[in-house]
Order: sequence, then C-alpha cells, then structure tokens
Amino acid sequence: MTPTSPDALIEMFANASAKQGAQLRQAVCQATLGALQGRELSLKNIRDALKTVTKATNAGLAQNSIQGVDIEGLLDKAVAGMDDALLKAVDANRVALQQFAEQGVGVQEKQLKKAVADLEKVEDTFIEVIRKSTETASAQMAAQWAPVLEKLQAGGTVSGAQAASTAENFTSQVHTAMRDGRAAGLKAAQALAESYAALVSGVLIGMSDALQQGGTGSGPVAKKTSRK
Repeated sequence: MTPTSPDALIEMFANASAKQGAQLRQAVCQATLGALQGRELSLKNIRDALKTVTKATNAGLAQNSIQGVDIEGLLDKAVAGMDDALLKAVDANRVALQQFAEQGVGVQEKQLKKAVADLEKVEDTFIEVIRKSTETASAQMAAQWAPVLEKLQAGGTVSGAQAASTAENFTSQVHTAMRDGRAAGLKAAQALAESYAALVSGVLIGMSDALQQGGTGSGPVAKKTSRK
C-alpha cells in the first residue's frame, strides 16, 4: 500500500465534498499509518504523525471553496481516519505483547513497561493533538473544530478504549504467567523485550498492507469505556 502523502491529503480536503467522506477517512488512515511505519510506536511518534495529518487537514479545508460544504462533517471523517490508524497501531502492540506474555516476559522489563504506559495514554495524546490543532488554526477553522473536539472528549475513541484494554489484559496475563511459573529467564526476557519495537513495527506494516484489500471500518466512534 502506498501511504497518502501530506500534500496529497491537502489536495483531497481542498476539493472534498460530503460525498467523499469514506474516501477521505481511508486516505487519512493511510496517511497516519504511513507516518508511523518504520518508526517505534512511541507516544512522541504517534503525536508527530497526528500533528502532520491534522496540519494537512486544516490546510486543505482552508482552501476548500465548495458551496455549502460540511466542514464539520469532513473533520469528523478525518478524526475517524486517525482513529482507524491508531486502532491498527494498538492492535499491533496487542499482537506483540500477547507473544511476550505467552513466553512469560515480565511487565517489569523496561521496554514493555514503557509500552504499557504509552498504551494507557493513547487517547489523551490523540485528544491533546486535536485540541492543540484548534488553538493554532484560524478562527474560522477553530470554530469548525470545536464541536468535533467536544464529541471526541465526551465519547472517547475506539483506539483509546482498545489501548486501555490491551494494557490491562497484558498486565493480567503476565501476572498469571508468573503465578503459573512460566516466567522467562532474565537474559531471555531481556532479549525478547528488546525486540519489541521491531516486532510491533513489522506487525503494523502487515496490517497496513492489508488495508489495500480489506479497507477500514466505517462504524461510529465507540463510547468511552470506564477507565481507572
């Protein structure tokens, strides 16, 4: 799959109408995944990818002169596309963490401890980037973003809910493995944990390649699940 470039995204939003919502959503998802591929799935890199996409979205919509275009609706599609991409990133983490849990690698390993902590902050990071994008946008664009941000804060995100669940499940699985005496040896655990970033990156690339055949989901953003 060829990721959508920021310039291509700007052009798409500049010429977008409500009828192209699904196409925009997938393009935003591809652009976000493209910005994440080959990089460690840290909060910083996730934040940078979201910033790049929201900046392109704002730039494109600022150029959109189609009569009666629903800017808020297009922003909703942009947010949904970013959420789709983050959901795949979270799922890549889930697949990797599942393998480590099955081999008894402890959550105390530095790389995995950071991975779990980052997962718990995915939604807050997502909302923070959107909020900051409204602060740096023009007054007109900020006004269009306001209801979108409000819905995002009230309802949460699919990726955020999945990330919190993934972190919780991994911690539980590790504790079960330790209780059952399946903890990996120290050196083996460290070696496995150090391969975490590479494994997640590989899983994500495979998932994003599958987009070309399977497309993205089109369901609404899920309501926020209860968090601790």
